[in-house]
Amino acid sequence: MGDERQVLSLASIGQTAQPNRWRTEAMRAHSSPRLIFFTKGQGRITIAGLTSGYTANNLIFLPSGTMYGFEVGPTAFGHLLAIPAAMAGEWPDVPVHLRLRDVLAQKEITQVFDNLERELKSDRAGHARAAHYHLGLLAVHFERALERHEAESPDARAETAAARLVAAYTGLVERDYAKGLGIAHFARALGVTPTHLTRSCRRTCGKSAHDLLTDRILFEARRRLAETRTPIREIAASLGYSSAAYFSRAFQGGVGLSPSAFRRQSSDTAGQSPRAGSSVAQDVSRRAGKFS
Repeated sequence: MGDERQVLSLASIGQTAQPNRWRTEAMRAHSSPRLIFFTKGQGRITIAGLTSGYTANNLIFLPSGTMYGFEVGPTAFGHLLAIPAAMAGEWPDVPVHLRLRDVLAQKEITQVFDNLERELKSDRAGHARAAHYHLGLLAVHFERALERHEAESPDARAETAAARLVAAYTGLVERDYAKGLGIAHFARALGVTPTHLTRSCRRTCGKSAHDLLTDRILFEARRRLAETRTPIREIAASLGYSSAAYFSRAFQGGVGLSPSAFRRQSSDTAGQSPRAGSSVAQDVSRRAGKFS
């Protein structure tokens, strides 16, 4: 499919089969930006170690490399948009959570999402170019909404010392989670004790530093088991485990299934229902700027 960092795709949120809830709830990050648009329901989302609530008409922008995970309740619905890395310059360089209160802004952004999805599904001439143009228009609407948002009171929690520490920690985790490093290493790199780091993590997101690290590792393990045929021992080694047996025990403890059983289950459920993160439209893998 080419460079995945340059893929423009749109996926539905709220149609995740029960065995695949990890695809939204576990900590993960992407090599290109993501934009989440919740249109119905409510829940909680954790971004760079800070947990907040979301409701309908919330737009959440995630730069590449930002760790996040969110709950999807029975009434929640929305869209997850993969933004090509070549167009990242049109978007902020930090995470942004916009709560759209203006009805006109809600309608404008909903219309752009509808138009973008229509072009991604289309096979008409120029559909890839049109989809990218709609993405550019969406960036403009986001910028305007951000201007109004900045005039409101910011989330004071994000400016606390604990939030800044945990954001730095999640950045290190995203960079080094596959190296087999422990919490003591990350705490030392951040100039704090493991106890202080864990206390800060619990304060901002209700999870320990170890939980965040393990969650990120297990997400990647599950993704590789579900989406590739890479031997389990190779997956274990690539994620920093000293042996396949140790990896299997850790995976079983965190997921409740052995790696081989999880792979079989993923194969059995693949195609039974849509999953968050899978495209509901047609992926456009052409590089931005090289339209058909």
